[in-house]
Amino acid sequence: MGGICSSLGICESTDDQQTNKIDGKVDGKVDDKVDDKIDDKIDDKIDDKVDDDVDDNVDDDDDDDDVYVWLIRPLTLGCIPRSIPTSSFGESIQFIRSFLNNIGSIKKSNSMVDAAVLDKLESGYAKLAESDSKSLLKKHLTKEVFDQLKTRKTSFGSTLLDVIQSGLENHDSGVGIYAPDAEAYTVFAEIFDPIIDDYHGGFKKTDKHPPKDFGDVDSFGNLDPTGEYIVSTRVRCGRSLDGYPFNPCLTEAQYKEMEEKVSSTLSGLAGELKGTFYPLTGMSKEVQQKLIDDHFLFKEGDRFLQAANACRFWPTGRGIFHNDAKTFLVWCNEEDHLRIISMQMGGDLGQVYRRLVTAVNEIEKRVPFSHNDRFGFLTFCPTNLGTTVRASVHIKVPKLAANKAKLEEVAAKYNLQVRGTRGEHTEAEGGIYDISNKRRLGLTEYQAVKEMNDGIAELIKLEASL
Repeated sequence: MGGICSSLGICESTDDQQTNKIDGKVDGKVDDKVDDKIDDKIDDKIDDKVDDDVDDNVDDDDDDDDVYVWLIRPLTLGCIPRSIPTSSFGESIQFIRSFLNNIGSIKKSNSMVDAAVLDKLESGYAKLAESDSKSLLKKHLTKEVFDQLKTRKTSFGSTLLDVIQSGLENHDSGVGIYAPDAEAYTVFAEIFDPIIDDYHGGFKKTDKHPPKDFGDVDSFGNLDPTGEYIVSTRVRCGRSLDGYPFNPCLTEAQYKEMEEKVSSTLSGLAGELKGTFYPLTGMSKEVQQKLIDDHFLFKEGDRFLQAANACRFWPTGRGIFHNDAKTFLVWCNEEDHLRIISMQMGGDLGQVYRRLVTAVNEIEKRVPFSHNDRFGFLTFCPTNLGTTVRASVHIKVPKLAANKAKLEEVAAKYNLQVRGTRGEHTEAEGGIYDISNKRRLGLTEYQAVKEMNDGIAELIKLEASL
């Protein structure tokens, strides 16, 4: 749908092809003496030959960094066919040289973007260019950048179509771009970098996200001890499991494997975090209704995620975990691999934050997360990069609700996002707003939550004075 999402598997395919050709011919001819001879002489001969052969036969695409992936890895991992002709040393060398010659053509044929994908890209881009879309995709995807990126692929097979398809189909998108796998952020950097810079308010190509730092988890307290203003408090973060692509490129088998891995990991949590994992596949109506009543159940993605191919094989691999007290929740393979959520009624941000930090650290001990030195923790949507943290409260400020200009002024001062009661694009019901930190990239987890903490404290002070 959005491009081929499979890795090449050169070692296995080459091994099978060459072995089938020569096994019958060569079996029984290899003896210890010849093996020793090959081992000794290949080290000397191939070192000289590889440099020349790689330049001529492997490096056609100027992928200097890939030489070891395409040449040395098959050699070192034993992916050269086990039955090498050994009637003479010269024949063995000739066979290996032929094997090396084939690598370049194999790589090139697998790196080509399908003609049908190119047609979709050209057609979709033309329609976007003619539209009145206000998306960041349209703003930054110039014809020059489009032509530069349209024939590129990641090692997972992701194309530019996988990256921008949602924005091509939904001209009312705000951003219009997703990363089908972690490599997409670098392979398609010419479109990701300016959009990330624009959305996150000045994160330049030379900037680097700081290392993870939750700070002093005991420094936050209860923002509203009397319970007069804050209805509930929530802190969440997203995580991607290292070694897996994102939703559009996951196979059905990978979805199942990840669900099992996540379920097993979460079942090992103890104390306050101890709870139950509920797979969406085969879920009973009783459990489904219970999760709906608790507002825990997530549904299949909206049209933006659907267009980005983020909902394949639904509901396979998806699940929900919550602790016994229903103050800790994990979504498995919704938009991101993991959404880790800590929440409770009232304004005790300190307790909510400490619970989240404990949970994230415990989970990370068991399953490594996908992390990038420049962007921090990687997510499907570039708007969530970095800390991935969103700390929010539902807060009653009816007097400020009557003075939206003052509310927005304080929000801007502390980089807060003001939403309606039920989230983005909704109205505030009874003067209750959903207010959260806006910045996620370019600052630490502690700093992101601190901005929200300080901004909410000022809003409460201001509301009380009116």
